[in-house]
Amino acid sequence: MSTIDKIKELKQQRNAVILAHYYVEDEVQAIADYVGDSFYLSKIAAKEEADVILFCGVSFMGESAKILSPQKTVIMPDMQADCPMAHMADIEKIQEMREKYEDLAVVCYINSTAELKTYSDVCVTSSNALKIVKKLPNKHIYFIPDENLGRYIASKVPEKQFIFNEGFCHVHKGIAAEHVRKAKEAHPQASVLVHPECTPEVVEMADYIGSTSGIIDFATASGEQEFIICTETGVLYELRQKNPGKRFYLAGNQQLCPNMKRITLDKVAAALEQMTNTVELEEEVRVRANQPLERMLELGS
Repeated sequence: MSTIDKIKELKQQRNAVILAHYYVEDEVQAIADYVGDSFYLSKIAAKEEADVILFCGVSFMGESAKILSPQKTVIMPDMQADCPMAHMADIEKIQEMREKYEDLAVVCYINSTAELKTYSDVCVTSSNALKIVKKLPNKHIYFIPDENLGRYIASKVPEKQFIFNEGFCHVHKGIAAEHVRKAKEAHPQASVLVHPECTPEVVEMADYIGSTSGIIDFATASGEQEFIICTETGVLYELRQKNPGKRFYLAGNQQLCPNMKRITLDKVAAALEQMTNTVELEEEVRVRANQPLERMLELGS
């Protein structure tokens, strides 16, 4: 029996649904029931009637699914697959900022640990952050953990005062303006599509700025035929699936998340077979972490 056939059989036996982030390997995306960004997948997990959620992504994504679907079993193909940025905010610094600014809102990117979410007022995604920050009554915004996304949102909301955190995504930070310039020289007809986790210098060079799903939607709707992609390489699978006649180029050659690439078909099969890599959260933590997610749904609607 092939690994793919084994996964299909085990999925049926476990009454499981397989969710895969855009950044995992192509063959893992191909066997998933749903492919998307982290919050889209968590919402799917909450709506699905499956007993088991197999989340092909990094740890904060499994946590988000468990926060929103506490009654379901959430398993991960690799428990070591983690997002360094998800940990890049300091709880003491959050408390210090709260004491310093009376009207502070701690705005937490969904790419963060459950623990960080418990110290936040509202969560955001890269696609809804601008809308939500504009709706907040607070003048002072402490944006965690990603500095680059925070700076991009701040540039669009000059009436608010942002305090930035020093977190970053190493994949997006590693895409340099020089890489984009060289890619443009090689492909002068191509539009530059940039994730807002990239540095301000790269964001300034963009023809379109948006989340991973936003980049896919933009390229699919566009009448143009060539695009330079400034986000993780895994997004090329979905871009090519939806746009077989269009050409996509990476800005550099290091647009790769090693943690996402830890997810393999063999690990997916093993997780379903052994049912050991379960995501567990203390109920108090889960309830507190759910509050900023619920507020995001409220403000983002």
